Amino acid sequence: MLEDGFVLKRSVFQPCIELYPMSEWNALMKKVNSLNRFKKKNNDFIRRFTAGVKMVEVDANGRLLVPKDLLNFAELSKEIVLSSAVNIVEIWDKNKYEAAIEDATDDFADLAEEVMGGLDEELGIS
Repeated sequence: MLEDGFVLKRSVFQPCIELYPMSEWNALMKKVNSLNRFKKKNNDFIRRFTAGVKMVEVDANGRLLVPKDLLNFAELSKEIVLSSAVNIVEIWDKNKYEAAIEDATDDFADLAEEVMGGLDEELGIS
């Protein structure tokens, strides 16, 4: 997996960078490429979604070089947080990450119920 490389991109919803293993990126791009490009909103989405996308490889010391434009987008400082987001990794400025978690704390119980509450019915479990 390391030898396949990774993709770095701006997050759509948060001020962070998303790190995709190449296999995850390719699966996502297969879905994006299935969009009808004769619809303006699809073209607009594709353009904005892929803006600033960078292919990166791990160097001999096991490091990834984050391009300057993405560093600036996420306003990364000296301290960062790597946060697992299921099949990708989010790269955050530590202070921004802590603020985002703090902001979400109050509403998390409601959010969890809304997002996951109907899972039993979807899976046919009573």
